[in-house]
Amino acid sequence: MFLKNVMINLKRYSFLLQQLVSRDFKVKYKRSVLGIVWSLLYPLLTMTVMAIVFSNVFRFSTPGVSYLAYLLSGLVMFNYFSEASNLAMSSVVGSFSLLNKIYIPKYIFPLSKCLFVGINFLLTLIPLYIVLFATGTGINIYHIFLPYAFVCLFMFTLGMGFILSAVSVFLRDMFYIYGIIVMMWTYLTPIMYDISMISTKLQPILKLNPLYHYINFAREIILYGRIPQPFTWAVCLISSAIVLFIGVIVFKKTQDKFIYYV
Repeated sequence: MFLKNVMINLKRYSFLLQQLVSRDFKVKYKRSVLGIVWSLLYPLLTMTVMAIVFSNVFRFSTPGVSYLAYLLSGLVMFNYFSEASNLAMSSVVGSFSLLNKIYIPKYIFPLSKCLFVGINFLLTLIPLYIVLFATGTGINIYHIFLPYAFVCLFMFTLGMGFILSAVSVFLRDMFYIYGIIVMMWTYLTPIMYDISMISTKLQPILKLNPLYHYINFAREIILYGRIPQPFTWAVCLISSAIVLFIGVIVFKKTQDKFIYYV
């Protein structure tokens, strides 16, 4: 019943959803000389700095594959999660003036943030593929399966966005707490390093991180040119579906109280 209402509301408020996403683009690139080009430059510049630091200072490497391709393939996916979840967290609180005037399904706000960052994410795939060709990694037929990892990442991020946006209404400290959580999450996700560098005793703990599996799914295809194991497919889908389900439940149970706290 709830999903049916969501689909009806999405169709009814599709124009509003488009306007919210469009507004975010205008706000983000307002008075920016390079504008949307930053979506292409930012991951390349970030990758360059991180590659210099981790490959030369800390001597990180990934035998058999390009370290630049390895780094950027993880970086673009984690950056999507980090930016989208952060924006979704403040989406309800930041839209109080609108919520206070007219009725709007509240879940549209975190959803619009995840879609907005998702469009930017698609743009960041351009520099990723530039790096893949520049490093000789190239592409293979299995790239047709990459959307599966991206959809699972979107579902997981949206679920986290629902949870964070609901919690932040009642606990404003969440804005500061989550910054620390994301920083820890960054180092606990094999973005700059290969998980094989970690103690075998700690590897199972790191693999409890769903982001590891989404990134690993993409890297299996991008870097090693092979289809991920069935277990990886299942873990990606199940973990994202569980987090999205929990996020929907938390948001639905608390949304009627938002007006008293925002």
